[in-house]
Amino acid sequence: MASSSLFQSPSFSLKPQAPTSPPSPKPHFTTIKCSSSKCRDNIRDDAHRHNTTHPHHFSAKYVPFNSSSNDTSSSESYSLDEIVYRSQSGGLLDVQHDMSALKNYDGRYWRDLFDSRLGKTTWPYGSGVWSKKEWVLPEIDSDDIVSAFEGNSNLFWAERYGKQVLSMNELWVKHCGISHTGSFKDLGMTVLVSQVNRLRKMNRPVVGVGCASTGDTSAALSAYCAAAGIPSIVFLPANKISMAQLVQPIANGAFVLSIDTDFDGCMQLIREVTAELPIYLANSLNSLRLEGQKTAAIEILQQFDWQVPDWVIVPGGNLGNIYAFYKGFHMCKDLGLVDRIPRLVCAQAANANPLYLHYKSGWDEEFRPVKANTTFASAIQIGDPVSIDRAVYALKKSDGIVEEATEEELMDAMAQADSTGMFICPHTGVALAALIKLRNKGVIGATERTVVVSTAHGLKFTQAKIDYHSKEIPDLACRFANPPVQVKADFGSVMDVLKKYLSKSEAPRR
Repeated sequence: MASSSLFQSPSFSLKPQAPTSPPSPKPHFTTIKCSSSKCRDNIRDDAHRHNTTHPHHFSAKYVPFNSSSNDTSSSESYSLDEIVYRSQSGGLLDVQHDMSALKNYDGRYWRDLFDSRLGKTTWPYGSGVWSKKEWVLPEIDSDDIVSAFEGNSNLFWAERYGKQVLSMNELWVKHCGISHTGSFKDLGMTVLVSQVNRLRKMNRPVVGVGCASTGDTSAALSAYCAAAGIPSIVFLPANKISMAQLVQPIANGAFVLSIDTDFDGCMQLIREVTAELPIYLANSLNSLRLEGQKTAAIEILQQFDWQVPDWVIVPGGNLGNIYAFYKGFHMCKDLGLVDRIPRLVCAQAANANPLYLHYKSGWDEEFRPVKANTTFASAIQIGDPVSIDRAVYALKKSDGIVEEATEEELMDAMAQADSTGMFICPHTGVALAALIKLRNKGVIGATERTVVVSTAHGLKFTQAKIDYHSKEIPDLACRFANPPVQVKADFGSVMDVLKKYLSKSEAPRR
């Protein structure tokens, strides 16, 4: 969509010591002090010098995902060092941790451990993901980890938006888009690329990593692969992502294929290609990514001093993230860090809403994919989500809800949020529009603590914002547009315009 002339610009492994019995309330660490630059070469060397180990061996493996009961009695399992994406029956896989080993340490121990790592530069625990390493990839060597110290993202009290738009005092926005490549996908990609790095060092047949993407996945994959020196291959739907998203994998040296299809078509192609070539599949069909993404849920609890919010609202497209949040919350409850989990809401764009339609049927009808129509929330423009079974399971287990937002609703919600000091993506607009509907219906109460997950940075979607504020979007009223005012370059004209503006601004206060 062409931008308005008003906006035109020129073209262009340190590990904790074991607790005594009962577990120590505080994990113990060696404090590293250096009075000379010769004391250390880098943070990896420091980690080697001060490494300690647990007496309990933590482990994880792939098991078939069972959407009906998450039954773990199946004898089918795979090492995480195997290259496998589906179970023998063709179903999804899940990463299953040895919970009995993790339970040798109580909830207080894990809370203190995670808190002690927060904000540090100790490798690799300065990352919001790898600060929970025992719960993510417990057996990986810290030397194999590829990290940009992702995670630890801002949990923002949306005070003005909450009070003025929703009459809520406890609205929070988890800004996962304030990250290395500008989206929550970094949380999962650090895990996946780290495991690939490990496999390549083990001489496993992996020549590169590939993904189908609506933008953010390819940005994260290409950045982390570039950091590790691993080739990345990206399948993008032609003319369906923003220029800011397209330039990221290009800049990071990925081999980018622009394909004349939608995301679902790209996904089908990458699955066929990775079945024939030694290219590791990086889409959320691969359950490793969800292990990183679940740490955002743990972070939310940590940022609330381990108090559980009432609701968490997550935009949904391919639907891996809603399950990842459930898994993070559930592990915290199962291991005694908290005593309950929040209710989850998955928010979908009405133009790409297969989960919403399935939910409205009462989950009774067989799931039916849809042909996704164009939406400003392009990253969730997916009609046949890979993780549908995971999402349904997570929502059922959390007494969850699915809501949808039209294009006008999501763009208006985004504009309103921006006008209160945020700068969010259209996908976060979907989540906020869903929250508005649930507040109006009385489903979410005025005093209930609610977290909206913001999945990407607004700077990736400036063209959508430009079109909105230029009122150049067909069939949208753009009620909260704020275009610049053209004014002559003389003092009198400027004063007239300012006086008119100030009189309007002061009127509500009188």
